[in-house]
Amino acid sequence: LGENTRDDPGFRVPHVDWERTGRDVLTMEWVDGVKLNDIAGLTAAGHDLKAIAANLVQSFLRHTLRDGFFHADMHPGNLFVEPDGTIVAVDLGIAGRLGKKERRFLAEILYGFITRDYLRVAEVHFEAGYVPRQHNVAAFAQAIRAIGEPIHGQPAETISMAKLLALLFEVTDLFDMATRSELVLLQKTMVVVEGVARTLDPAFNMWKTSEPVVGGWISGNLGPRALLADARDGAGALLALARQAPDLAARTERLSREIDLMAEHGLRFDEATAHAIGKAEARHTRSGRLALWVIALTLVYIAWKLL
Repeated sequence: LGENTRDDPGFRVPHVDWERTGRDVLTMEWVDGVKLNDIAGLTAAGHDLKAIAANLVQSFLRHTLRDGFFHADMHPGNLFVEPDGTIVAVDLGIAGRLGKKERRFLAEILYGFITRDYLRVAEVHFEAGYVPRQHNVAAFAQAIRAIGEPIHGQPAETISMAKLLALLFEVTDLFDMATRSELVLLQKTMVVVEGVARTLDPAFNMWKTSEPVVGGWISGNLGPRALLADARDGAGALLALARQAPDLAARTERLSREIDLMAEHGLRFDEATAHAIGKAEARHTRSGRLALWVIALTLVYIAWKLL
């Protein structure tokens, strides 16, 4: 996390003191700051509480979407504010990871709710393989609409992104979506982060604050630039495949010859295989005999199917 956030404005994690760190003890640098739950102390130090709230949420979303690795225990006791306003996070015992697939899934969901494109939100679930194919996409989209429509027209500061995700998970459970532990951890962490932000700023607008980070990630990963990058990656993969084509053709031809010989003359163990089976028998090792004979019988079955 420290490496990921090294160049981030307004957020950091303490450096590890390796000389005083051992197998059972992690020692980090001293943090001279005010705890985030000390509202009076933050105010007395002259900090802008609204700016801190915005910085906290944007940092969390940046770690989640950009890095796919986030601090998953961001309660106020683990967060300090230094004199220059930088947030310092400690106690990294719980951390969450999101792969590129999960990050794209999350970003498209948020974007779909913002634009009221519930069919796209439903399609994302199916494309990710989270909802079984036997379910109807349109019916799933209708269920999602029941979540999204009530929030439109309400003041943004009253809409909880964390609650929205929690309601979404309840609906997806009805459609046999398997529990995704990484997404559940994300949602729980978002509840805490959003709650801390609203403690600092009761009128906190989660959606407006998150837009620069979420919108920027969507633009960079789902927009034209991302499509061009995917096209370049695809072209590179095709070029690599073309370079390997002669070798692949030779391997395929050899495999075809071996199968023809197997079908014509039956299965023949080579000398090494026969020796290995005999050696296993001599040792009377049950696991060795079983493994070798399973392999042998599998080959016999394949040869028999080809006859």
